[in-house]
Formats: sequence, structure tokens, C-alpha cells
Amino acid sequence: MSVTTKLDLHALTFIGRELVRPECVLATKAGNLYVSDFRGGVSQITPQGECHFFGGGEVEHPTDGKGILKPNGICLNPDGSFLVAHLGEQDGGIYQIDRDNYAETQITPWLMEVDGNPLPPCNFIYLDHQGRYWLTVSTRQIPRAKAYRSDIQDGFIVLVDDKGPRIVADNIGYTNEVFVSPDGKTLYVNATFSRETLKFDIDADNNLHNRTLVATFGLGIYPDGLTMDTQGCLWISSIVSNSVVRVNPITGETELMLQDVDLEHLKWVEQAYLENNMGRPHLDYVKSSQLQNISSLAFSGSDLSTINMGCLLGDSIAQMPSEFHGIKPSHWLFDS
Repeated sequence: MSVTTKLDLHALTFIGRELVRPECVLATKAGNLYVSDFRGGVSQITPQGECHFFGGGEVEHPTDGKGILKPNGICLNPDGSFLVAHLGEQDGGIYQIDRDNYAETQITPWLMEVDGNPLPPCNFIYLDHQGRYWLTVSTRQIPRAKAYRSDIQDGFIVLVDDKGPRIVADNIGYTNEVFVSPDGKTLYVNATFSRETLKFDIDADNNLHNRTLVATFGLGIYPDGLTMDTQGCLWISSIVSNSVVRVNPITGETELMLQDVDLEHLKWVEQAYLENNMGRPHLDYVKSSQLQNISSLAFSGSDLSTINMGCLLGDSIAQMPSEFHGIKPSHWLFDS
């Protein structure tokens, strides 16, 4: 059984090699892709497809003890360093990776607590056009799989600005990626296991107000990655079903742009979700033809019309051309 979509799976190509859980992908004008890498750092994929790794080595974690970073979301700083959201078993935090060259990197803690409490395992770190950092924690549950259900909503958003770090939104159903409009006035966020996208108004003091439901999703859609095109529509990737959905944030209208999943397998996952019995196997054994549990999205190319998809299970980045164009991210010129 097939599903009609706007984008053609046959147009997929892959770039990069030997990546480990490249969950988050960033693109720059110079043509580089940067992806999180579970070897303990960030991998760069050049326009020629060459891969260079930054990171590795053991870091002291408050609860987990010594071990490598487990990078989930990443962001690129103006000086070329990276911030990495650590998705540990017990603890989280944001770490900075400074790079002088491919052989020498330094990893240091950047943010380890908020409002006087240690950060739980962290999902995402994002730099907006106004120079503000937004951090998401999906859940306070340990292990995180306890929150793979619709009735647990204990995720939150942390803002880091010139006033310091603070929680600015709470009680979200598995907080995932955020996106801030270029004018800096609206924040969008995916709630993966509430299966919804929310938005908040950002006031003059950078606080979040007016929590509003943008879209809710049904069969197979567990929203994870988040970006925007030049027409003002959100692009959302879904784990489990390898789906990409385009959402009009004003009307809530959704279009299924891409999907690669075995529908019988998806029924098994959906039944577990409905019974509040979803666990790691439902995320780790996705059945598909090409895509390997896509998790994030980034537009690249000189006109930002190439779609790049990070993933949880593959070792490379899927790409495909589109007729749409992405909005330039805040880091677009940071390595040009």
C-alpha cells in the first residue's frame, strides 16, 4: 500500500559516510553540512562529500561519570565553535566544542543547570537571529522512554540571553526542535508525543506568552525536526514514519510531502502508542525502503532549495531537490 506525497523518494541521494546517529543537521552558505555524531562530537561534510570529525575523548558528566558526549541537537556559533545538547542516560547539559583544526578540539561545559537544578538529558540547542539561545528538554522522566506517551507533558524550554538561563515554557509533551521567526517575535516548537506543533509570542524581555496550538497530527506523525520556507510555512520531519509535513502556521493546514514506511510496521507502532506502551524498539526498528528514521531538516544550496535530513539510524545524510526555498538560518555565514 502506498501513500501519495508531494516529493519523490526516487530523487533521494545520500552524502557523508560512517556517521553515527547524525540526528541534527545544519547547512551554511559555504556548502558545508554539520551533523551531530554519537562518537562524541560534530562531523563536517564538505561540498565534495569529505567528512571531518570534531570531538571525541572522555568528558566528566555530573551523574553519568566519565564518558563521551551523546550529541543530539547542535548549533554553530559565530566563532566557528559548536554547542552540543548532551543526551545522557541520567544527565544532560550543553557542551562547547572549540576547534582549531581537524586534529585538535577542546570540549568544555557551557550550561549544566537552570533555575538551580541540574539539566536533565537535553534534546536541542538553537541560536536565533537575535543572538538568543533556546534549549529544549524533552522530559524529566528517567529513562526518557517513559515519556513516549500522550499523557506525560513535562518537557520544557530554556532561554539563554544576556540575563542568563531560565525556563520560559513548561509542561510540553516531549519538547523537541524549536524555530524562531526571523523577526524574533514568534517561537515554534514540536511536541513529539503530544503529536502537535505549538507557538509562543516572544515579548520585549524575551519571555514566552500566548501558547497556541498550530497543528495536531494523526497516524504516523511524531513531529521532531522543524524549519521554515520563504513562503512562511513550517517544514516538520517525523520520526518512526520517515515523513515530512509542510504546515501553514496561520491556518493549520498540513501537506504530506514525503513518507517512507512499511504501513504494517506503522500499525504496530500506533497500537503501542494508543496503549501507552511505546518504547525504544518502536523507534529503533523502523521499516522503510531508504530513509533511516529521519529526525531533522535543513535547506542547503546557493538558493536553499535542497532538503537535507538528519536521522537516528543511518550513517549518512539524505538529500533531495525541491521547488521550495528555506529561510537563511542565523549561522548561514558563520564559516563563509
